[in-house]
Amino acid sequence: MKIQNKTYDEIHVGDSARMQRTLTKQDIDLFGLLSGDMNPTHFSDEYAQMLLDRHKLVGHSMWGGALISSLLGNDLPGPGTIYQSQQFEFHNAVELGDELTITVTAKSKHNADGSVTFDCRVVNQRNEEIITGLAKVKAPSRKPGEAGSPYAQMQLHRKTAFKRLIDHVKEWAPMPTAVCHPCSKEALEGPIDAARLNLIEPILVGPEAKIRALAESLQLDISPYRLVDAGHSHEAAAKAVALCRSGEAQALMKGSLHTDELMGAVVPSATGLRTEHRISHVFAMDMPTYPRPLFITDAAINISPSLEDKVDIVKNAIRLAHSLNIRLPKVAILSAVETINPKMPATIEAAALCKMADRGQIQGALLDGPLAFDNAVSKEAALIKGIQSEVAGAADILLVPDLEAGNMLAKQLTYLANADSAGIVLGARVPIILTSRADSVEARLASCAVAVAFARWLRENAAGKIKK
Repeated sequence: MKIQNKTYDEIHVGDSARMQRTLTKQDIDLFGLLSGDMNPTHFSDEYAQMLLDRHKLVGHSMWGGALISSLLGNDLPGPGTIYQSQQFEFHNAVELGDELTITVTAKSKHNADGSVTFDCRVVNQRNEEIITGLAKVKAPSRKPGEAGSPYAQMQLHRKTAFKRLIDHVKEWAPMPTAVCHPCSKEALEGPIDAARLNLIEPILVGPEAKIRALAESLQLDISPYRLVDAGHSHEAAAKAVALCRSGEAQALMKGSLHTDELMGAVVPSATGLRTEHRISHVFAMDMPTYPRPLFITDAAINISPSLEDKVDIVKNAIRLAHSLNIRLPKVAILSAVETINPKMPATIEAAALCKMADRGQIQGALLDGPLAFDNAVSKEAALIKGIQSEVAGAADILLVPDLEAGNMLAKQLTYLANADSAGIVLGARVPIILTSRADSVEARLASCAVAVAFARWLRENAAGKIKK
């Protein structure tokens, strides 16, 4: 992504920027490194909490303050900003797992030196103030691409795919979504956050008294949303699926129940949401180390798929890519090696899938395989091994050999490559949004945005057009 900023002349009083961030153990570890505390015994879960307890202002000045600086330096005004001064008040401590919302708003401009004073505010998920105050910065005077700009040749690698997707679909009408058993903090906050961004219109399905009590404890206003009472999670799953069958809801969202329980209500032919397509799961990954979204399938539904299963799995992923305006996605069929080995079934199935694509049995994408992971995402690795392929090094979709490989790959990218992941189940009458308690706010919103895009694509395409 090319660097962008707002120059002094472009900034108006009242302009604001906002971001959200969850405090994780990785942030605490990084703080240890930055502060010079390199004792390896300190990098533990106990130490992370102890560090916050011992230094009550750590969560304030070292982390919350750094997030304000990051927002000013990256978004408003953006690259070229020079931090001049700050006057902050620190109100409450930050704990592991807290979700902070950081907002900066231009308060005044100073023509004499081209500086801007910003109101700064950091609050947690309970809307408790963490930091308030003022920051004064000198705004950039030139755009990155202008002649003489020090940023003219620089490229900024940031996770932007989800933000672009959310910004795109939030202009559409919100999608009615049956939210099944939203009886935990994350399960209720996720759909409400998505509703605030105009992504979905949640229908909350579960024990009414429990949901209302939870909303009150979290200070969430759920009065604008329909609430369907269900005595327990099993009944909630049945009622949420029924809303989708009737057309009252155009998507199904998992709340605080196990995926197996939700899918148990989805799969029956008579009462569920089955279609002629096999049901499969796709992770959409947004990574700072890869220039495009990366789709991994199947990592949650099909445990050990056959060749026939993989045909449906890859077709589902191709349809999803099309719904996100990726007109000819590149599909890498993964194995441990990039050569065909009769002792490794995944390589044989990869070759068969490629031949099926050659013969028109799989359409709308470029397929290649078997490819090892490095060949699939790195052109350098492919060149070193002499692989000539339009897919190698530029994959949009990774078709994994089985669920275990896909699940491990997705989690490795999340925890080691700082990726955000959006989860969606395809092949049913409506998209099914699967989120995890560990998902970031942006990942939960992105899961909703992906479902919105796919549901719209389904509506705009006649049944005969999407069987390819």
